[in-house]
Amino acid sequence: MLLHLKNGAKELLLDFLYYAAASILCAVSVRMFTAPNHIAPGGVTGLSTVINYLSGLPIGMMSLILNIPIFIWAILQIGYKLVGKTMIATVFVASAIDILSVLIPPYSGNPMLAAIFGGLLDGTGLSLVFMRGATTGGTDLIARLLNRRVRFVSMGKLMLCVDFVIVVISAIAYRSIESALYALIAIFVSSRMIDTILYGTDVGTGKVIFIISEKNDQIAQEILTDVERGVTYLDSKGAYTGRKGEVLLCAARRYEVVKIKDIVRTIDRNAFLIVGDAGEITGEGFREVRPEDKTLRELIERLKSEKK
Repeated sequence: MLLHLKNGAKELLLDFLYYAAASILCAVSVRMFTAPNHIAPGGVTGLSTVINYLSGLPIGMMSLILNIPIFIWAILQIGYKLVGKTMIATVFVASAIDILSVLIPPYSGNPMLAAIFGGLLDGTGLSLVFMRGATTGGTDLIARLLNRRVRFVSMGKLMLCVDFVIVVISAIAYRSIESALYALIAIFVSSRMIDTILYGTDVGTGKVIFIISEKNDQIAQEILTDVERGVTYLDSKGAYTGRKGEVLLCAARRYEVVKIKDIVRTIDRNAFLIVGDAGEITGEGFREVRPEDKTLRELIERLKSEKK
């Protein structure tokens, strides 16, 4: 029990540290680079930047206000756990954008540099939030919710559609096509930064490795002991030779691939090796398998059934 509480406190502390770092990066992105240069790179923050330009209302405050109906919708449709973390992360980011506005000097140089560095900082900040199992609301949550209605459209395309609408709104508000083009550059840079960071750090993504060798047993033992990764034997049969054999299957994190390849080549230089991407790996040693989150409607129905 005590160990469970300590682990919970540690995870909570890590959440807050990651959110704090992310909020500072996002605040610098908005206050130093994007907002001063009339760049609204999609999302609720981008829409809040446009509203700030038109009315003078604080960007962070508007971001919170615009996210409230999205949060309510998400709690009803998705579940309270993801939304709970997302609400905390959103408060952190929105507060930092307004509080640090007096400390962060605006950059008014080359708009291209503003778009690039704004996208880099924003992507890095969002990655820190994503790594802790949360989002910053806005586009991501809207895309998740819309995807429940239009399942034939991917999440990525839905997010792109929402961001595109906001970019068009910004072009009309700023009366500048260039502002919209710079916003698209910032969105692209941010998304690439997120992919780069998450693919290297997210414990749920990695590589899947297939090994065909005459020395499978020795290779499997070395991987088990040196890399501490599980290995599975798969029955196989060569289509040309008709010879039956076994294929080794191993799931590993990206930084472990080089070590596994070295083991295979050291033991058997003639081994056949296939390394592919694994978009998501769940289970022991990777992303923890958690029970499915419950929506507010499901929780209410459960309470009603228990009373009966």
